[in-house]
Amino acid sequence: MEKKSSPKKLLFGKRNYRFLFLALFVIATGFALMVGGGSEDPNYFNEEIFNFRRIRLAPTLILIGFGIAMYSILTRETTQK
Repeated sequence: MEKKSSPKKLLFGKRNYRFLFLALFVIATGFALMVGGGSEDPNYFNEEIFNFRRIRLAPTLILIGFGIAMYSILTRETTQK
């Protein structure tokens, strides 16, 4: 008895993967914006750690990235006939 192998189908469609990679890029950008702001001298406090980029912008980008990832997972590929 022969087994017929059907072509392997990916779990998500092409559109879903594009959104997922976009989400990963946005999340990585958010984490990259959070980097830095420390001080080499322990006796000096650097106020740069509390600037807008690290406190507001970076976490917002990360949350937006997670939202895009959820959208990419929960949507279905639409087939046009």
